[in-house]
Amino acid sequence: MKRADDNRKRIIVDFKKLTPEILGLLVEKYPDGYDEDHIISFRNAKNEVVEAVQVDTDDTRYLVKVSTKLVKTMENYDEDDYEDYDDDDPTAVQDPDLEASDEPENYD
Repeated sequence: MKRADDNRKRIIVDFKKLTPEILGLLVEKYPDGYDEDHIISFRNAKNEVVEAVQVDTDDTRYLVKVSTKLVKTMENYDEDDYEDYDDDDPTAVQDPDLEASDEPENYD
């Protein structure tokens, strides 16, 4: 039997492509942040291991790559910061200021 969500588009999202809509969905789903239990690991087309958290809409399953930038942006999320942008504008979500000690190795 086929599951209802099998027809959803599946999109891998890097921080650079993160939109206000997807960021809002992440903050709504993980209001206290995500932890290891929420992280999905898989291999991409280049056979590289990717770690991501999942968030869904009615027609799309987003796998958002885990990074320190994502954690900081979720922690500092304020819906009002994005009111002048379209929900699907990837230029709206800016890189957070990271101190050198905040940036783990091997993360973008």
